[in-house]
Amino acid sequence: MILARFRPSRMSSTTPFTVLTTDAASAARRARLRTAHGVVETPAFMPVGTQGTVKAVTPAQLREVGAQIILGNTYHLNLRPGPDLIRDLGGLHAFMSWDGPILTDSGGFQVFSLAKLRKITDDGVAFRSHLDGAEIFLGPRECMGIQAALGSDIAMVLDECPPWPAEAAAVQAAVTRTIRWAEACRDIWRELGQPEKGRHLFGIVQGSNFPELRRACAEALVALDFPGYAIGGVSVGEPEPEMLAAVAASVPYLPADRPRYVMGVGTPPQLLQMIGLGADMFDCVLPTRLARHGCAFTPDGPLNLKNARFARDTRPLVDGLDNYTCRHFTRAYLRHLTMCNEMLGGTLLTIHNLHFYLDLMAQARAHLEAGDFTPWAKAWRERYEAGVREAEPLSAAE
Repeated sequence: MILARFRPSRMSSTTPFTVLTTDAASAARRARLRTAHGVVETPAFMPVGTQGTVKAVTPAQLREVGAQIILGNTYHLNLRPGPDLIRDLGGLHAFMSWDGPILTDSGGFQVFSLAKLRKITDDGVAFRSHLDGAEIFLGPRECMGIQAALGSDIAMVLDECPPWPAEAAAVQAAVTRTIRWAEACRDIWRELGQPEKGRHLFGIVQGSNFPELRRACAEALVALDFPGYAIGGVSVGEPEPEMLAAVAASVPYLPADRPRYVMGVGTPPQLLQMIGLGADMFDCVLPTRLARHGCAFTPDGPLNLKNARFARDTRPLVDGLDNYTCRHFTRAYLRHLTMCNEMLGGTLLTIHNLHFYLDLMAQARAHLEAGDFTPWAKAWRERYEAGVREAEPLSAAE
């Protein structure tokens, strides 16, 4: 397959991204990204705040568990309350009372997930709102305008995320469209004066499980000289080995002096593997979503608190983990809240799960600085995965 080469004019977009140290045994690196609302130490995990809130927790609780940067969703915030209202009320930071960095996605994943409600053309995506069926169009100009109104510290270009599996011709068409939209988004972002406000725009590498398309997409986006790059189109139903292969097929063609963000992943062991491949930033709904279903992450694998064996368990979720939940509550109490569908249960488990993910990133940064990231990550993954294998079957709620 041959993808037409895009040769746009380069622009100056010096990114305040500094690589502090690299791992001798892998592509992992410890770095620092400066944004208009603060510094992000990487590797970093971003809690997902789809509709202007990370479900079940307050901004103060996010700070307490170590969140540096959170994610908002362009598609959902565009539908309600609307970008004009958010802009008029001071932008998304003021609206949700979060003074740290915010990354907003482009809405491209919703283009993928709302396949039955949308039509894609070279100009953008026409779709019907999942709320009321209203007709909406999202093209590069709309996508950039919404994110500019939100005041995103990091905005994402509009992209087309092909499903898995997909035929090569369909993926090539999606990649070609993604690159065309990326160039348009870059030009509009500049026209709106966003770089002068310290707001970054990231390109998104697509290509599904076709390494040659991943490479071609990455090279075309690098020619557009974005301040950072994301790897999209992963965790869309493919097996884990293919997901990791897609990341591995993209990273080598992205510049070492720009941040690399893998979108929408993953489990704790997957994050460590992707850090080893050279990725810097991640987001995923797993820690918050599973918390609302009674699941807690531990170094020995996840716990389903609906299991009866926790009914009299007076231990914290993780001994020595310094978060509000582990300091004050037993597994037995958390199971009680889960079985009663009490809202407090979702909040306490969300606090724990987010802290678990964020603490894992802090550990990764520390081991990168110490020079022993690879053996530490290998041992950490082996312990976690052994716990997953040995876990008893999840029981029905009683």
